[in-house]
Amino acid sequence: MDVHRIKVACSGCNLRELCLPMGLNPDEMDKLDHLVSTRKRIKRGDALFSAGDSFTSLYAVRSGFFKTRVTSPDGRDQVTGFQMAGEIIGLDGIVNDRHSCDAVALEDAEVCVMPFDEVEALSREFTTLQHHVHRIMSREIVRDHSVMLLLGSMRAEERLAAFLLNLVQRLQARGFSPSEFNLRMTREEIGSYLGMKLETVSRTFSKFVDDGVIEVKQRYVHIKDTEALRRIVNPQTCG
Repeated sequence: MDVHRIKVACSGCNLRELCLPMGLNPDEMDKLDHLVSTRKRIKRGDALFSAGDSFTSLYAVRSGFFKTRVTSPDGRDQVTGFQMAGEIIGLDGIVNDRHSCDAVALEDAEVCVMPFDEVEALSREFTTLQHHVHRIMSREIVRDHSVMLLLGSMRAEERLAAFLLNLVQRLQARGFSPSEFNLRMTREEIGSYLGMKLETVSRTFSKFVDDGVIEVKQRYVHIKDTEALRRIVNPQTCG
């Protein structure tokens, strides 16, 4: 893992609107630039941090994709989320000062390191940052609730449709196509996240293709009918 101790100017980063609060004055922006002074590069398959590691920092994903996972007592891995550029990883470590999951790069990636003690100190100094950190935490709670809904009450087709819609929405917010993307994760990883067997994931992808909803070529996905995916997730009730 290469560690580059170089100046990272948040003020000039094209992801600042995604991972930093809006409305900071120049002095506050300069202090944030000083806070985020280190980047880490993580090769595909390597862990940014692992369960049990001491918690010291939050990480803003600058490029690449990650998955977070936990391991059950009998050795089975459970994927708990996928993170992309502009999102924050590491919040799991706040409660016990140790990370409770692994964060593994799904492709070569780069993160900005934000030492948490410095984040806390700056948050006390200007409330805009404090509010932003609280929003990030709240977003993680809401995301956890959404996953619980996926796992608890949705059929396989609804789970995969909701997953694809969420993924393309997040990619679109980063300037990517609203209908075409490459999956960074395997179907097995998608199944682990959605609580579905590998064959069920593959069968559901095939059904979407047969129904003309999506086009799939290996990891390339083209959503041909976004409204059809939305109808799968939220079917119209008869009046």
